[in-house]
Amino acid sequence: MAVVGAGPAGFFAADALLKARDLVCSIDMFDSLPTPYGLVREGVAPDHPSIKKVTAKFDRVAAEPNVRFFGNVTVGRDLDRADLGRHYDHVVYAFGAQSDRRLGIPGEDLQGSHPATEFVAWYNGHPDFADWEFDLSHERAVVVGNGNVAVDVARILVTDPDVLATTDIADHALEALRRSRVREVVMLGRRGPAQCKFTSVELKELGRLHGVDVRLNAMDLDLDDASAAEAKRSRVATRNLEILRELTRRPASDADRGLVLRFLASPMEILGSDGRVTGVRVERNRLVETPSGYIQSEGTGEIEELPAGLVLRSVGYRGVPIPGVPFDDEHHVIPNVRGRVTDGPGGQTRPGEYAAGWIKRGPTGIIGTNKPDAVETVEAMLEDAAAGENMEPSDPGPESIPELLESRGVRFVTFDDWRKLDEAERAAGEAQGRPRVKVVRIERMLDIMGR
Repeated sequence: MAVVGAGPAGFFAADALLKARDLVCSIDMFDSLPTPYGLVREGVAPDHPSIKKVTAKFDRVAAEPNVRFFGNVTVGRDLDRADLGRHYDHVVYAFGAQSDRRLGIPGEDLQGSHPATEFVAWYNGHPDFADWEFDLSHERAVVVGNGNVAVDVARILVTDPDVLATTDIADHALEALRRSRVREVVMLGRRGPAQCKFTSVELKELGRLHGVDVRLNAMDLDLDDASAAEAKRSRVATRNLEILRELTRRPASDADRGLVLRFLASPMEILGSDGRVTGVRVERNRLVETPSGYIQSEGTGEIEELPAGLVLRSVGYRGVPIPGVPFDDEHHVIPNVRGRVTDGPGGQTRPGEYAAGWIKRGPTGIIGTNKPDAVETVEAMLEDAAAGENMEPSDPGPESIPELLESRGVRFVTFDDWRKLDEAERAAGEAQGRPRVKVVRIERMLDIMGR
């Protein structure tokens, strides 16, 4: 078995394979970075260490004698689809959704306008983003979106850097945030509070931020009949509304930083001067119910301009294709049926090829959502294996892949190599009273690993 992607979906798929009855298998996991865990390392906010505890389970999977980790190997460059077909019976594509969705409005590419995914990767120490710069010299930043990622980036921008200094945030990000002049973050959500996508835990946490005044317009909480009915059907929406109402009842404080939650507001244009962001043109929305019952927003024509020096766009992730692997350009996923890859949307299944995680279903859910998703994919794989359906490899020997990578000059790393880096990061963190100090340069990682 080959698993392409060593993030949550990949590890949950490997775990499900290991737990399958009457199955003897070997599993090779590939990741483009020298480090495992995917978004658990590169995406979970540094001030949420409890979420990262799932890596202990992943470590147990990686420690199994029939599991190998090949880090610093990019499928689509170092190995291609044909290589996988020659050396494996089955392959699971579990490489997530690395790109971002665009707003499609003027000014989106101005300097100072970024996908939130890039900001997240930057403060988490992703090697590809270690040298990126974000303009934190203005007092106001705007975050477009009202999901958990939007909440994370807004929270990081207003959190006291001394608090962040106790986490595993990347050193370059901590240094920049110490110099930050941002004092207010405005979050824009195009629909109402009943439709927001963040979890209640994330929302409640905003009200506990030290030195931060959280503000919103209480009138936005006066729901129309359709939204009220929708909220009653959702425990999360009901709880979110309770938290938001509690926030509006809080007395004004003298906090030196503010977080403003704006609902029913859509960015129409990102404004700029000399190629840099200077603000956002925002339209007030109303909610309308479609014949199918979906509640959507529509503009009212009421426009305002919001000065800002930084815009972070958090309106979703998108998958990207691997050469030779089918891809649905409309939904930005690998086309599949219950995880079985098809040669196109609604097409025929391709024996031996499967998808799991965000590249299978799109960027929805939390870390744990990937577990049942991976189990479904593995169940389909086991059904096919029992029927003798696979990729019919011509060279499935265990040494064929290491030999192939070495012949191509690929400096791949093993899980034992990763442990050396893990120990070094933890030791550096212990000296500073932090969980770890992340190494963010791939060459430095490889040096520590002895590769």
